[in-house]
Amino acid sequence: MAMQQQARRALERRLAPWRSLTPESTACPAGGWVRTIRDALGMSAAELASRMGTSQVAVTKLEASERAEGARLGTLTRAANALGCDLVYAFVPRVPLEEQIRLQAEHVLDRDFASAAGSMRLSDLGVTGEAAGDIREDLVARISTQRGLWRAAE
Repeated sequence: MAMQQQARRALERRLAPWRSLTPESTACPAGGWVRTIRDALGMSAAELASRMGTSQVAVTKLEASERAEGARLGTLTRAANALGCDLVYAFVPRVPLEEQIRLQAEHVLDRDFASAAGSMRLSDLGVTGEAAGDIREDLVARISTQRGLWRAAE
């Protein structure tokens, strides 16, 4: 698991510059990026088609499929290159990956041990306060390293 944690930390460092972006600042224009950039450059669909090595009809279909969120990444990359642009594609976690794992482990703990907690409360065993919190943190840490963390409840 240490290697997995190191890989997550390396990924988090790589994603750090993306965290300042917001969904609003990166939202696709209503007409789609291909059409918006093409129009801003004053390039016709026929000219873009020529630069991409395809037909004007194919460019029109690409622009429509992009608006419908069905365009293929490979085709968008070709269009971006023909427009003198880079296609940037990334998944940016809303919260840090380690936090997502911890939250899921807490969810699993609460879900799977809720019934056991009713019959065996830590306070009934004389465990309260900081000690109870420590036990919970230990359980969360253990659960977060086990396979099946993201499996749905059965």
